[in-house]
Amino acid sequence: MLEKDSIRGQIVALVVFVAICFSAGFIGSFFTAASLSDWYASLNKPLFNPPNWVFAPVWSTLYLLIGISGWLVWRRRGENRVALVLSLFSLQLLLNAFWSVIFFGLREPGWAALEIVLLWAAIALYAVAAWRVSKAASLLMLPYLAWVGFAAVLNFSIWLLNSG
Repeated sequence: MLEKDSIRGQIVALVVFVAICFSAGFIGSFFTAASLSDWYASLNKPLFNPPNWVFAPVWSTLYLLIGISGWLVWRRRGENRVALVLSLFSLQLLLNAFWSVIFFGLREPGWAALEIVLLWAAIALYAVAAWRVSKAASLLMLPYLAWVGFAAVLNFSIWLLNSG
């Protein structure tokens, strides 16, 4: 809680949470960048596929919101259920990074489609659990939940358009 921690400590913790989230994005971008120029460009995509330039600003905004959300929960670390909520936070972040490995690194849209359903569920579980700790932390996850829902539809569409 803020009264137990210094302002400087709070700022450092916030920066750490945001940096951890951007690290998940960095891992994903490592696999994404290698595939965009060849494999991904060759795939059939649905008409609603956004242009490539959209993804970086959207994900940057989302990683910032996710980091703030995790930090808001962490600030309540002395309360019941916070350890569980932070475990769910970690799970969704790991699944987030792993999706890019599966889709772009392994070039497996079918397996990525399955994984993104797990990712969406983990985000939803975290948001529901966070609601009891910090309503703001929960609400900050809604844009992420919506975007991953859209990404799931896009992932499934790409898989269907390119299977067989």
